[in-house]
Order: sequence, then C-alpha cells, then structure tokens
Amino acid sequence: MDSRITVTHVRVRGFHLDGYGHVNHARYLEFLEEGRWAFVDDHPEFAEALAAGVALVAVNLNIDYRRAAVMHDDLDVRTCLSRLGGRSGRVSHEIVHRRSGEVVVAASLTFVLLDQRSHEVIALDGDWRQRLTPLVTTLDSTPEAH
Repeated sequence: MDSRITVTHVRVRGFHLDGYGHVNHARYLEFLEEGRWAFVDDHPEFAEALAAGVALVAVNLNIDYRRAAVMHDDLDVRTCLSRLGGRSGRVSHEIVHRRSGEVVVAASLTFVLLDQRSHEVIALDGDWRQRLTPLVTTLDSTPEAH
C-alpha cells in the first residue's frame, strides 16, 4: 500500500453497537479519529508540529455510510491527506470490511491548523506546503472522488 495512506485496524466490540446490533453512527467518528491520529503518528511532518503547539482542528466532516458493520467485524480505517488549500486541508478516510473488502464508510474531514498560543489559523504555504505536499494522495471511495 502507498506509504502516504495509513491503515488502522479496528475490531467491532459490543460497546460499539446500537440497539439494532450495528455499529452506532457516532462510533464511526471515533474510528475515523483513531485513523487520523495514526496518520499523524506515521508522518513526522504532522507529529512534530502538533508537539510544538499546533492543533489540527476539524471544521467540516462529511460521512457516507455504505454498509453496516456488526459484532466481531474486522475493519481497516484508511486515512490520507487528500487536499491542501491556502488555509485548510482535507483528510480522506474509508473504513473497509477486512474480509469482504467492502467499503463500510467513506468520509472527508476539512481541517485548519491552529497556533495554540495565538489562536490564529496557520496558512498552508511556505514551510507547511513544502512539508505536506508530498503526502497528498486520494482514496478511491471517498466522497470527493465521485
């Protein structure tokens, strides 16, 4: 797999389920967040900046629920940086059922980087653009790919 894409394994447990025996929609947000943090861990371009007082702040999230996940399903959360703008970027996700390969969820999250001392949005130019541009790629199933 492309090194710009981070894959995080999640096993569906009982506490993830709703009254119908499916993963509760809100739990997918946690799975996606786990994928973003794993992406940060895998890419020092982000990790070093976050450790130095920069916050990745979600400003918009779009989720396309495609298939139910149930108890004991093994899921892979695929995460990548899919777009850089002037002041915001986009992280794309897909949650894939490991056994069948079916996409369970496709999502895109728009973010800004925030200087935690000044509370100002950081422009994605100069050093930031140079650091992050090599990480940009796409996933086939995310909403912006269609």
